[in-house]
Amino acid sequence: MVAQPFENYNGGMLAFGPDGYLYIGLGDGGSHGDPGNRAQHRRLLQGKILRLDVNGARPYAIPPDNPFADGGGRPEIYAMGLRNPWRFSFDRRTGALFAGDVGEGRIEEINRIIRGRNYGWRIMEGSLCFRPANCRRTGLTLPIHEYRHNHGRCSVTGGYVYRGRAIRGLTGTYLFADFCSGEIFGLRGRVASLLLDTTLPIASFGEDEAGEVYVVNLREGAIYRIVSADAS
Repeated sequence: MVAQPFENYNGGMLAFGPDGYLYIGLGDGGSHGDPGNRAQHRRLLQGKILRLDVNGARPYAIPPDNPFADGGGRPEIYAMGLRNPWRFSFDRRTGALFAGDVGEGRIEEINRIIRGRNYGWRIMEGSLCFRPANCRRTGLTLPIHEYRHNHGRCSVTGGYVYRGRAIRGLTGTYLFADFCSGEIFGLRGRVASLLLDTTLPIASFGEDEAGEVYVVNLREGAIYRIVSADAS
């Protein structure tokens, strides 16, 4: 169990990766502005993506190639400097790991998570300096995509790279949403396009065995499948 100093941003998701290891997304522990600077603290687990070998020992073993497996930080850490990686997923074709990291007051971001990288929080919020006002970006990995809190947008919900067959035009597109606006976007490279403008508070995405993608409506407890506009 990871002690949580505040009630918000305590964690969002866990999933097995294509390497067979268990990945866990943990928020920075909450409050405003990460007051304990936990996301940047190598001896704390908050504000990180963790990676565990749950088959190697009880309760778990450390994958030998984790960044701090041999010292210098908590060995469970896979990547750091995240505020609230509420949802993450692996591209079933390439194995790439993507996370939607919920921002503070200005920026929402999508990150391509790579082992050992530092994604900047609370030094950066997206590509903007957060603390200090004149920050150093050396050694930090910036988002592959970000958007501001405008047009009713306030909280990113990470999704999946579409690998289904029902919507050929979406193949290889990373789907994500904003919880507040209900918009669903498709990201190709670093450019995102609006795909659907809904009124749903989208709390999560899902993916079935065929690679088709689903969205979770928090308000009504309903699950919807994304289909082609031409589907009958």
